[in-house]
Amino acid sequence: MSNKLILVLNCGSSSLKGAVLDNDSGDVLLSCLAEKLSLSDAYITFKVNGEKHKVELADNPNHTGAVAALMEELKKHGLDSRIGAIGHRVVSGGELYSDSIVITEEVVAGIEKCIPLAPLHNPANLLGIRAAQDIFKGLPNVAVFDTAFHHSLPQHAYTYALPRELYRKYGLRRYGFHGTSYRYVADEAARFLGKDKNQLRMVIAHLGNGASIAAVANGKCQDTSMGLTPLEGLVMGTRSGDVDPSVFSFLAENAGMDIKQVTDMLNKKSGLLGISELSSDCRVIEEEAGKGHEGAKLALEVFAYRLAKYVGSMAVAAGGLDVLAFTGGIGENSNVIRSKVLGYLNFLGLKEDAKANEDARFGNSGVITTADSSAQAVVIPTNEELMIAHDTAKLSGL
Repeated sequence: MSNKLILVLNCGSSSLKGAVLDNDSGDVLLSCLAEKLSLSDAYITFKVNGEKHKVELADNPNHTGAVAALMEELKKHGLDSRIGAIGHRVVSGGELYSDSIVITEEVVAGIEKCIPLAPLHNPANLLGIRAAQDIFKGLPNVAVFDTAFHHSLPQHAYTYALPRELYRKYGLRRYGFHGTSYRYVADEAARFLGKDKNQLRMVIAHLGNGASIAAVANGKCQDTSMGLTPLEGLVMGTRSGDVDPSVFSFLAENAGMDIKQVTDMLNKKSGLLGISELSSDCRVIEEEAGKGHEGAKLALEVFAYRLAKYVGSMAVAAGGLDVLAFTGGIGENSNVIRSKVLGYLNFLGLKEDAKANEDARFGNSGVITTADSSAQAVVIPTNEELMIAHDTAKLSGL
C-alpha cells in the first residue's frame, strides 16, 4: 500500500463525487457523493469499509462545503495527512489540452475558455478545483480531460459539413467525450485478451445514462459518436442522440417551442425516457419490457438498433473489427442489450455465447462470443477514477 493517496473529484453543477484511492493497488479507501448542492437540504454521503452515513451541509451547502465535509471525514479515519494530490475530471479541454495537466492559474483560464463547449460541466468542474485548492492547501491538483483521448481524431472525422468559418471563429467541430473511460478500457481489453493494443482494431461502447461509442486502432482513437456536445450519437437515458436538426424549426412552427425548450427536451426528456414514457433507467425498462410494456420494448429495440448501426460505422473508422468491448453501467450489466446488439451484428460473424453473456455481469469481465466468431465481443468494467489517479500520481511525482 502506498503511503500517499490520491483524491479524485468529479463535480457536477449540483453534485460532487469523490474517491480516495491507493494508486499502487487501485483500492478505494473512501468514497462520497454530495447531492442537492446550492439548495438548503444539500447533503453528502460517505462510504467507508462498506458502511454508509450521511452528513447534512446546511451551514455551507455548496462545493466548498462538500469538500470541507470530506476533509473532516478524512481526518476521522486518519487519511487527511496521506492525501498526496487531487485529480479532477474536467469534461472539455477543447483543442487546448490533449493530455492531463497540473492545474495552474493559466490552466484554470484555459478551462474557463472552454466553457462554451461544455456550459453545464466545465463551470462545475472549476468549482471543484477551487474548493480543493481552498481546503487542501498546497497540494498539487491535476486536470484529466474527457476530450483528451479524442485529440487523435483525423480531420475528416471531427469536421462538420458546415461553413469552415464557424470552426475557425468558434471551434465548432466534433470533440467527443468519455475519453478517460475509453483509454482505460482500451488498455484493459488488450491486457485481458493477452494482445497488443497497438495491433487491435477495437470498437468500444461506453453505455450508461450517457452513452457513446469509439473506434480505436493502433492504440489511438479514430472516431467517436459524441460531437460538439454529449448530445450527438447514441440513444441515452434522457438524451435523444442523433436527430434531424430541422426538429428545431419543426417544433417551433408546430408546437410553439423555442430553442431552449427544444434543447432541454433533447437533453432531459428524450432517449429511453422519452420512448418508453416510463423511466431513463435501463433496469426498469428491461423489467417492464419483460412484462409486455410496448413503450419499454420499443425503447430497448431502438437503443440496441442504433448502437448496432454505430458499431458498423466505427468498424469502418477502425479499419476492421477485432474486438467489440462493452463498458459503463448498461454495457457491463445488461446482457439483454448486449444480446440484442450481437443479434443485429450476427451477419458480421459475431456469435453470442449466451451463458458467457449472462455470466459477464456485476463487475465480471468476460468474452461473450463463441470461439468461432470472426471477432471477439468482451465485457470490460471501466474504472475512470483509477485512470485519473494514475495520471495525477504521475504528474505530481508520487
